[in-house]
Amino acid sequence: MSPTFRALHNRNYRLYAAGGVVSNTGTWMQRVAQDWLVLQLHHGSSSAAATALGITTGLQFLPILLLSPYAGLLADRFAKNKMLQATQAWMGLSSLLLAVLALTGVVEPWMVFAVAFCFGIGAAFDAPARQSFVSEMVGPDDLANAVGLNSASFNLARVVGPAASGFLIALFGSGVAATGWVILLNGLSYAAVIYALRRMRESELVRLERAPREPGMIRDGLRYVRRRADLKLVLVAGFFAGTFGMNFQMTSALMATQVFHKGSGQYGLLGTTLAVGSLTGALLGARREGRPRPWLVVVAGLAFGTVEIVLGLMPSYVTFAALTPLLGFSLLTMLNAANTTVQLSTAPQMRGRVMALYMTLVMGGTPVGAPVVGWVGATFGARWTLIGGGAMSLFGVLVAYALYGGGRQALVRWRSAGDAAETTDEAMAA
Repeated sequence: MSPTFRALHNRNYRLYAAGGVVSNTGTWMQRVAQDWLVLQLHHGSSSAAATALGITTGLQFLPILLLSPYAGLLADRFAKNKMLQATQAWMGLSSLLLAVLALTGVVEPWMVFAVAFCFGIGAAFDAPARQSFVSEMVGPDDLANAVGLNSASFNLARVVGPAASGFLIALFGSGVAATGWVILLNGLSYAAVIYALRRMRESELVRLERAPREPGMIRDGLRYVRRRADLKLVLVAGFFAGTFGMNFQMTSALMATQVFHKGSGQYGLLGTTLAVGSLTGALLGARREGRPRPWLVVVAGLAFGTVEIVLGLMPSYVTFAALTPLLGFSLLTMLNAANTTVQLSTAPQMRGRVMALYMTLVMGGTPVGAPVVGWVGATFGARWTLIGGGAMSLFGVLVAYALYGGGRQALVRWRSAGDAAETTDEAMAA
């Protein structure tokens, strides 16, 4: 089997990856449809639409900020397979509720806000369990490859989902009801992941010793990270990129409608062009051997911020769309290196809590950043959502490097921390 796909020799992981492609495609279809629904409900008021998009995105990610530490603790203490089945069912029901509201024509902006928040609750508990469950499916030898393939699966869906969503919305008339049909498909797609999880062979999972229930377990996770310069670099850089730079779902909607005056089909196509670069970055990450280095997070983060600023200056829809693959490539290279660094260099009993902290900072900052970016779009125009987001991403990566990445001592700390983590992993597996 090709080195790029070597983790697929594992039956449990094959099931998981297949279900993930179906569900991730539905998720990307809903992201486009949900944003288009918000735009339709605020038709005629571009400033109100920009603000509403920021609020919707912020509310969807707010539970990650609030609940991820507890979700990570649960992921370390309970069976991740069962936990994932529950979270997938919750998100599926949330999507079906929004679909019914849109199809019946009773949907109002506050309802979209409420359902987005409910969906986010499921996502908050799903993320750390899903991220740390990978190591139980494939084991340490194939973990880096599986992380890369997860990103590839996610971005393959990102190629198909937005384009399919835009096509279907246009096919059904581009109105509120059209978005409901697309969201309905996403609600049904979660059944694929639940089916895959139920079909897994428990005997083939790499069972890790669960963390015993003790007081101060969340604080223990924070203290663990505080001693690790490599993890702090990744988390700080990821926070700025996630909070201010990774709002393309919203910024592309504003650019497509307010700057380039395009419809749902062209808006959906932007998600696909972005995903072409993301998929390329994910596949290259899956081929990469050995432990990723924090310097790759820094280099890719600087490239991401720079490309996002340039993207905000593009004069036409064609040039804008043509540059989005480079944005996707640099972002996925950064996220893959960050994710794999965190997973491979963290002790197994801490992995759920550390991944929860990672997700809190990378995704949980969106409730703060998305409304700010939405306000910037409403006040200064859509282009400044990209220019400002890229500038803040650059600033964050440079701050992270200045605090935790400069000089020989930081390099020694990274290597020492990596060696210590490897020793801990071996001891835990023995």
